[in-house]
Amino acid sequence: MIEKDFVKEGLKRTRIDEYLEEKLERAGYGGMDIQVTPVGTMVIVYAEKPGMVIGRGGKTVRSITKTLKNNFDLENPQVEVKEVEVPELNPRIMAHKIVAMLQRGMQFRRVAYSIIRRIMSAGAQGVEVTISGKIRGSRSACAKFNDGYIKKCGEPSIKHVKEGFATVQLKPGVLGIYVRIMPPEVILPDNIQISEPEEVEEAAVEAPVEAAEAEETIQEEITGEDILEELAEESEVEEITEEDIETVEE
Repeated sequence: MIEKDFVKEGLKRTRIDEYLEEKLERAGYGGMDIQVTPVGTMVIVYAEKPGMVIGRGGKTVRSITKTLKNNFDLENPQVEVKEVEVPELNPRIMAHKIVAMLQRGMQFRRVAYSIIRRIMSAGAQGVEVTISGKIRGSRSACAKFNDGYIKKCGEPSIKHVKEGFATVQLKPGVLGIYVRIMPPEVILPDNIQISEPEEVEEAAVEAPVEAAEAEETIQEEITGEDILEELAEESEVEEITEEDIETVEE
C-alpha cells in the first residue's frame, strides 16, 4: 500500500507539472515545487515572468488554484509565484526558448549555438543541448552541442546537473529538445584545494629556538658535572703528593 501511495503521488506531481507547463508556457515556466503544510498544500511556481502567472487582478492565479483543487484533488491549494533570478541557468526555460526559435523557422545549429553562448555567458560551468528528430531530412537523427565541463555519470550528474526537456511540432515531425546545465556554484567532490595554514609556519619557527635552548641547558649541566669531577681529581692528586713528601723526608 505504501509503494502504491508513492507511485500515485508521483503521478499526481507529474500531471500537475505538465498542466502548469502547458498553461504558463508564455510566462517562461521554470518548474514547480509542492509542499504539504498543516494549513493546506503550497504550490510554488517558478517563472521568468511572474506577472503573466498572476494575471490581471489575480485572474490567472485564481484559475490555476481552482483547477488544482477540482481536477487534481489538492487540499486547500495555495499558489505562490517566484521569479527565476537567472533564466539562462534554468534548463526548462532555455528548452522552451529553443522551441520558440525553431517555430520561427531558424536553423537548428544556429539556435543551439546561440543558446549555448547565452548560458555560458551567464556563468555556467558547462552545458549540453541535444536536438533529436527529423532535423536533416526524412530520417530521424540526433545532434548534440556542448561547451564547458559537465558531468554525465555518477552521483554528481544526478545531484548537481539541472535538466530540462521540451518538444516542438514542425512540418517534418516532432523534435525533442534536451538541455543539461551545470550551475556555476557547483563544487565537485574531486575538486580538492590544499592550503597551508599560518600556524604551521609559526610552529616551525619556534621549534629551532626551543631546540637551541635545550642544547644550552644540557651543555650547562654537563659542564657543571665535569667541573666537579675535575676538582675531585685535583684534590686526590694533592693528597697523594703530601704523603709522598712526608715519606721522602722520613
